Amino acid sequence: MIADLYHQLGGYLHAVFVLNLDVVVLVGLIGQLLFTARFLVQWIASERAGRSVVPVSFWFLSIGGGLILLGYALYRKDPVFILGQSLGTLIYVRNLMLISRERRERSDA
Repeated sequence: MIADLYHQLGGYLHAVFVLNLDVVVLVGLIGQLLFTARFLVQWIASERAGRSVVPVSFWFLSIGGGLILLGYALYRKDPVFILGQSLGTLIYVRNLMLISRERRERSDA
């Protein structure tokens, strides 16, 4: 019984991660890696500062990963993924706009 479950699970994982692998999936994985890297960047920056910080690179990785994942979602015609990545990308761009405005105001003062 357990051996059958392991065999079925192994077959499923093989189908998902090996048989489904194509250029589109690789592009999606690259987008997901960029998106995940943003958390590593934020964690490292926070550890260095000794407090929670969100570096500008976090937002650029968010935009890069988000746009690649949005393209992947559009190609796959996944409405849930499309809506999530569309809204997220707008939020990331807006955060960069706010950061830019704040920096200009500080340099003018």
